[in-house]
Amino acid sequence: MSEIWQMSATEMAQRIARRELSSAEVVNAHLARIDAVNPALNAITNILADEARAEAGQADRRLAAGEKVGPLHGVPFTVKENIDMAGLPTTWGVPALAQAVVPMDAPVVERMRAAGAIPIGRTNLPDMALRVHTVSSLHGLTRNPWHPERTAGGSSGGEASALASGMSPIGLGNDIGGSLRNPANACGIASIRPSAGRVPDAGFVPTQEHLLAVQLMNVQGPMARRIADVRLGLRVLMGAHPRDPWSIDAPFEGPPLARPLRVTVLAEPPGGSTHPAVATTVRRAAQALADAGYVVEEASPPRYEDAISCWARLIMGDFASVLEPLSQMMGADALAFLNVANQAVPPLAGAAAFSNLMVERDGVARAWSTFMAERPLLLSPTWTQLPFAHGFDSATPEGTAATMEMMRPVVPANLMGLPSACVPAGRDEATGLPIGVLVTGPRLREDLCLEAAEAIEARLGLKTPIDPVR
Repeated sequence: MSEIWQMSATEMAQRIARRELSSAEVVNAHLARIDAVNPALNAITNILADEARAEAGQADRRLAAGEKVGPLHGVPFTVKENIDMAGLPTTWGVPALAQAVVPMDAPVVERMRAAGAIPIGRTNLPDMALRVHTVSSLHGLTRNPWHPERTAGGSSGGEASALASGMSPIGLGNDIGGSLRNPANACGIASIRPSAGRVPDAGFVPTQEHLLAVQLMNVQGPMARRIADVRLGLRVLMGAHPRDPWSIDAPFEGPPLARPLRVTVLAEPPGGSTHPAVATTVRRAAQALADAGYVVEEASPPRYEDAISCWARLIMGDFASVLEPLSQMMGADALAFLNVANQAVPPLAGAAAFSNLMVERDGVARAWSTFMAERPLLLSPTWTQLPFAHGFDSATPEGTAATMEMMRPVVPANLMGLPSACVPAGRDEATGLPIGVLVTGPRLREDLCLEAAEAIEARLGLKTPIDPVR
């Protein structure tokens, strides 16, 4: 029989509901797993042991009393340290915010609790979540369970490392430039960047009011080891919330489409090079979809490189207004990465340039929407290269440029507010590192993305959690 910490979140919830396991047993099993492997990985930064045990006891008593319970009743979960939890600091990984205690939960934490889930720990992220490598000025380096000298990705790297190693079955992250999918790819787990507005986004730190780039492109979302758990998590999290005025209510399943669905396969995205093992993995995933009844064809969506360029100019142009206060909080390596990435993007010369950028975004989105009306899904790499060695992204300008080039497949979905799921589809033979692929779809069609991702998982998925490679 599997260890408790090896089960999926769905199986844990079902076994707790059937009284085959107690929530106390499940929580204690994960706390023991954290004790065993977190010292080597540094994924969880704040272990909520006493609180989790108390909540597990309460969960078991509610079940024994015959109360109606939620779909994640008694199941532990972890929370990235830039997502608010009442009474705890939202540190964003920097010493300046180490005592930034907030008065209430973020909507996503509120909804996980309402579903019966129990927070068990807070997870690491890079300084201000502005890097795709998880090393924090406050908490230090998070390691990848598959390879101790390669990045766990970022910015939700602590979350991905914890999930891949069995410290947590499901967790919360966010994504403005791939931060749910970058670490899922690096650590061999699953995630989805929901459509803009699908999941509410609200917090107190560093401010309640968001930059335009954050309003348009940042999302909160679930991470887990299996697509079924990602789907369950998304169903729990989605829907309008009064603290996010742009969040929406929309059905999880959209109108039926003609079958078989057509999938565009982009094994070697334009705008840079692609590692042969990555391209091979994408094509194997395409074959898996073909075997599952999809029609697959290699092509590129229109204006692909324009989408990447537009994302970079929008995020860097908008963040220019806060670079000075950010620079006072961020560590040297994180700031080096941010500054070099910023210098590579032409600055926006005033209001007219910003307006023209938004016009360009509208044109790119229209071109993709028209393309996807006939070909609803896009299969691509998550990263076009394998996870890099620690510090490669910030050590030299060349490393920063290579990192930005490598992550180019994740950012079109951010620019246009599209759903994009990451699912493991293989491993590199030479390094043993996992390789994930992206399934991106039309707005509010997470159901199509997850259905296709599950077909890939069924044929090519990795067995997780794993014991960390030492």
